[in-house]
Amino acid sequence: MRNNINHSVCQWCFNDIPLEDFLILLKDLGVTAIDLIGPKDWPLLAKYGIHCAMCNGAEISLEQGWNNPEYHHQLIKNYTELIPKVAEAGYTNLICFSGNCNGIDAKTGMQNCIDGLSKIIPLAEKHNVVLQMELFNQIDHPDYMCDSSEWGVALCKKLNSTSFKLLFDIYHMQIQEGDICRTIKENHQYFGHYHTAGVPGRHEIDHTQELNYPIIMKTIVDTGFKGYVAQEFMPISKNKIQSLRESFLICDV
Repeated sequence: MRNNINHSVCQWCFNDIPLEDFLILLKDLGVTAIDLIGPKDWPLLAKYGIHCAMCNGAEISLEQGWNNPEYHHQLIKNYTELIPKVAEAGYTNLICFSGNCNGIDAKTGMQNCIDGLSKIIPLAEKHNVVLQMELFNQIDHPDYMCDSSEWGVALCKKLNSTSFKLLFDIYHMQIQEGDICRTIKENHQYFGHYHTAGVPGRHEIDHTQELNYPIIMKTIVDTGFKGYVAQEFMPISKNKIQSLRESFLICDV
């Protein structure tokens, strides 16, 4: 591989394969990172020398997030406990979610996110951990608040911390707003991590879908990005691992 892209993969898309077996497959593919793994499985990752490029385990749910003060007490507790553990394990990124609107307007929801996240960001800064809020589309996740790069970037600017960035999901943002390469060029400093999948359908990122992933990856590389790009497609091929291998090669610009 050219190593211009740091490759990772979301384990949940291949969760019919036992995690330990999947880690061995990743080693065989020459891939050294995996996404969305919580603390209980970190020792297994360490056993195989696989990095956790995006940790989880502090969130409540996609729908119950920082935009609603009702969840702040639990979220602050969860993240306060997990942030030091992420750092101790040698990891950097920890996922978070805005939550659904549930009648909360975008401006109020943003202020609620600021109020809640501001209580844990100093701890994240102390431990060099980056909280990453994922962007979702409204088709797959109706009523989710952080559904546009514009809203997410505005939140980043208000929080003004290197310990808060956006997880830019290319699949979601193609559906929600399109114009992927321009968005990356103009806002890359606020994007700390990327996820992939084919549109439509969230399947393989090959010629069967509409996104030009080599061009998108070249755009990411040209920004100087040094983080991870994780495959998050749901394979429909009978040979799932071959599909995964091909996706890494497609992105290896």
